[in-house]
Amino acid sequence: MSEQVNLQEALVKKAAFGNDIDLEKFDDNNEQHVQSTAELSAAGKERLEHVGIDLERENRSASFIQVDNAPIEAEVKPQLPLELMNTGAAAKKYPELVKKYWWNAVKADTDKYTAKTALEQEQGYFIRVKAGQKIEAPLQACVFIGHEEQLQRVHNIVIVEEGAELNIISGCASDPGVEKGVHIGISEFYVEKNAKLTFTMIHSWGENIAVRPRSVTIIEEGGQFISNYVCMEKVKDVQMYPTTKLVGEGAVARLNSILVAPEGSHLDIGGKALLEVPGTRAEIVTRTISTGGEIINRGNLTGRAEGIRAHLECNGLMLSNKGYISAIPELDAFTGNAELSHEAAVGRIAPEEIEYLMARGMDEEEATATIVRGFLNVNIEGLPESLAKKINETLDTFTYNKGM
Repeated sequence: MSEQVNLQEALVKKAAFGNDIDLEKFDDNNEQHVQSTAELSAAGKERLEHVGIDLERENRSASFIQVDNAPIEAEVKPQLPLELMNTGAAAKKYPELVKKYWWNAVKADTDKYTAKTALEQEQGYFIRVKAGQKIEAPLQACVFIGHEEQLQRVHNIVIVEEGAELNIISGCASDPGVEKGVHIGISEFYVEKNAKLTFTMIHSWGENIAVRPRSVTIIEEGGQFISNYVCMEKVKDVQMYPTTKLVGEGAVARLNSILVAPEGSHLDIGGKALLEVPGTRAEIVTRTISTGGEIINRGNLTGRAEGIRAHLECNGLMLSNKGYISAIPELDAFTGNAELSHEAAVGRIAPEEIEYLMARGMDEEEATATIVRGFLNVNIEGLPESLAKKINETLDTFTYNKGM
């Protein structure tokens, strides 16, 4: 009873930071508007492919797709030692796991968005790789808004047991015909002893979609977590601050982000790594570009043990006289033997850089595009070749067509 009261109290509070959203103005029904991806519009299918979803599923180990608040697909290729299902179905099938994993990394009363998700019917994906199993082909997981003014609620649970490995491609998007909506995505990742999880999330939301992800990852001894996030298209409002807790000796985390904010976009995005035991390592690297939009780039490294090492990069490039970039790096050390470092810079392209390339035969547009492309060249690890190629093509398209 007290837990229910806490959630109701959290539900009516305004968000601690970021623009507040009145959730009552949106439709949060659980109706299944489509039965399969075949029923999506041609533009909707194209949007899914744009965020790395393989509709043929040829190069994927498994596929999960949720449209609005209804899962329409949860398929695993035969004989693979991998579990994939809707979170609500998993909670019923494995009640013993609920106490250990559900709402333990992310607290249900964290804010109004977590509270709203916890109070409603469970949606989202449950993924588990059993101990020692290594899944070679990526698993794809997609959440898609296809209904106007939809409030989409997602609660994801990912468990990579001891010695297991998994690569997840997460595509988040809305149908081009949807003008307005809200996505709430709660994700809890558990990387157990000597396990490895690579998680790549690509966003392609509509221009008037508000997005509120809430994610926490717990990494045990010898575990590795690689997170890649790409958002390069106009979206109304994204506010996310994923936290990674390194709780086992030798745990490693690498968080890479590429962010582009066109005019009309507001991105309040960061990342936090808590290094809680000796021998842990973390790196957070973010590249941001404003072409007229607003970017708040937050980063925090907290060292609570001896012999830890971590580095933070928050670099931004202004390509317009409109908009802004605010870089907020934070280092918190609670021991005398912690190596924490950061690099933060926001600026414009130096004229001498363009002049240098023009002197070698490029015109001004080509020189500018080359510099922007190099700035965005973050080493994104663990991607299949097809998706890496698609991201590079997106970068090239942006730099040559939008980046000037």
